[in-house]
Amino acid sequence: MTHHDRLLIIDFGSQVTQLIARRLRELNVYCEIHPFNKVDDAFLAEFAPKAVIFSGGPSSVFAPGAPMPPQTVFTLGVPILGICYGQQVMMHCLGGLVERGHGTAEFGRAYVTPSGSGLALLDGWFDPNTTAGREQVWMSHGDHVSKIAPGFEVFGTSPNAPFAITADPSRHFYAVQFHPEVHHTPKGAKLYENFVKLAGFKGDWTMGAYRDEAIRKIREQVGDAKVICGLSGGVDSSVAAVLIHEAIGDQLTCVFVDHGLLRLGEAEQVVTMFRDNYNMPLIHADESELFLGALEGVSDPEIKRKTIGRLFIDVFQKHATEVGGAKFLAQGTLYPDVIESVSFSGGPSVTIKSHHNVGGLPEKMGLKLVEPLRELFKDEVRALGRELGLPASFIGRHPFPGPGLAIRCPGEITVEKLDILRKADAVYIDQIRKHGLYDDIWQAFAAILPMRTVGVMGDGRTYDFALALRAVTSVDGMTADYYPFTHDFLGETSTRIINEVPGINRVFYDCTSKPPGTIELE
Repeated sequence: MTHHDRLLIIDFGSQVTQLIARRLRELNVYCEIHPFNKVDDAFLAEFAPKAVIFSGGPSSVFAPGAPMPPQTVFTLGVPILGICYGQQVMMHCLGGLVERGHGTAEFGRAYVTPSGSGLALLDGWFDPNTTAGREQVWMSHGDHVSKIAPGFEVFGTSPNAPFAITADPSRHFYAVQFHPEVHHTPKGAKLYENFVKLAGFKGDWTMGAYRDEAIRKIREQVGDAKVICGLSGGVDSSVAAVLIHEAIGDQLTCVFVDHGLLRLGEAEQVVTMFRDNYNMPLIHADESELFLGALEGVSDPEIKRKTIGRLFIDVFQKHATEVGGAKFLAQGTLYPDVIESVSFSGGPSVTIKSHHNVGGLPEKMGLKLVEPLRELFKDEVRALGRELGLPASFIGRHPFPGPGLAIRCPGEITVEKLDILRKADAVYIDQIRKHGLYDDIWQAFAAILPMRTVGVMGDGRTYDFALALRAVTSVDGMTADYYPFTHDFLGETSTRIINEVPGINRVFYDCTSKPPGTIELE
């Protein structure tokens, strides 16, 4: 997206760095996250950021090999905002002092009191009607700044952070010890709004603009070549397919791979919708025997994901040949997929789990990737879908993972367990729709657990599977809370599942947030 002003987020390993990007995208500012060890002078020259944000992170600036930005970043003449570890990095690099201990650690809710005035970053931030004008923030730091760098002034303090807000207004360098990106800093969005305003961003990152630029980019990349698109029927791949079809028409052939791990009736619904409503060339590849055969006896979740990813590639390669030598493979890869999948060598983040659509293609395929959604979060994909005219009922569908029911079946996968799971999941979703809750929930699904339990039905003993129900609320899938169903709803749903689905005799509800859990079980 080179036609937009760009903001660079340098990642030092915080678990909530992605939330910084979300806050900025909400302000219609285009930004990208890059790990500190990939940002050098050449990168900065090419990226040409209009402003820079340093994320938080778990390290100490005085530890051996501590993550550091290139010194050049301070000479770009653009505004810089340091957050938590990012503040400590700024002080460390610019002549301040960071220390550990002395009772100054803060974790959780804290209150910042203003000190000084006239800082544009804080316009409208402190509320004079609250006690001493203080504002609630979220802290998470063990180290602390004990001496600010030359040129900096103090504009806010907290009980354990005497330099909670500091700035060198003449250079447009700003630094805060707290995390304005999280929900528990209620006015954090205002701070980001002020920062991008003083940096001069126009706020032109809209889905209408993205659509036009993405179409132009697709046409430039593809030319007159043929493209195959891996269509799962989920929102991501469907939006990608419609966008690419708008760009290049019948040069695109969609390949819908039925890997035997889909929900009840899903294959028929997807094929009907795309053939009847969008008139796209579509290949329905029933490869269930291939996938289920390869997964037989496999219980490790990473092996499941990698096996499914490898087989997807094999299937796409076969059909690329069938459509007359396609040169490109299109995927609905999203920005969170990329971030969650990649462990930067020597960098701050760890691989949470592999996503089958991240990591490039094997050389043997001879195909190049087209990933028009790679820079978007899920809610932005939905907005793009609306721009493209997809039905609201379809855009609002809950996410469904590429590996399908394989990762909702912890342990070994069998045809029996998949059949039970499909029926139970259908009852659960039907219950959610009947109670008018579907649109209030980000994602809901059932998972069949790798355990059997003893029960009693009709005065007889049963020894059947246990089922876990999962429902979460979220904005972008990076963090999530469990949905607070009533006990009446859970009791009614459990009764329906046990009565209507042979093979289940016990139902649990998963009330784990993300973090510490992930949304999917595997």
